[in-house]
Amino acid sequence: MSQPTAPPSRYSMGSTKNLVLSLAAVLGMVAVLVLIVPRVNSVSGPPVDVHATAVDVKERSGWPIVEAVGLPEGWTTTSARYVRTTDGFMTWHAGYQTPDGTYVAVEQTRDPSRAWIDAQTNRAPRAGTVEAAGKTWTRYERDTKVQNSLLHETQTPGELTTLITGTASFEVMEQFATYLRPVEP
Repeated sequence: MSQPTAPPSRYSMGSTKNLVLSLAAVLGMVAVLVLIVPRVNSVSGPPVDVHATAVDVKERSGWPIVEAVGLPEGWTTTSARYVRTTDGFMTWHAGYQTPDGTYVAVEQTRDPSRAWIDAQTNRAPRAGTVEAAGKTWTRYERDTKVQNSLLHETQTPGELTTLITGTASFEVMEQFATYLRPVEP
């Protein structure tokens, strides 16, 4: 004797109304989660010890590299490295974020090629010169991409060429140049 089977439930057959109600319940739960979970406005890494890296680079390379000393409050360090770049040039790099959220970096190498300068300035055309921190700097300005650069090239072979580059205005970069000092142990 076979056991009688129960008729299927009306709810298991589904309906458009039940589908819409289920979807509304799920979307309501997602909306609540979106509202209660905090979101980060910006992501930044831990502060970088530019001075310690600079001392190490100076000891290893023997170069009289510079770092920004005594920057006003609100500036943060973002990167520091000594790496091989365009045309194989070893390059000292130290990056900083300004109080208004723009970026400034100082790059130094010895006797750079034109290709190194083009790469570091993002192939920006020359836009005149400016006096800052007692030196003459060549301005490079990109109009299609926000990147400004100031380049100080020495006339003496073997001396370091210094480039200040980033998304900050030329005025901020000129002020930044006044904070550059030779690295001291």
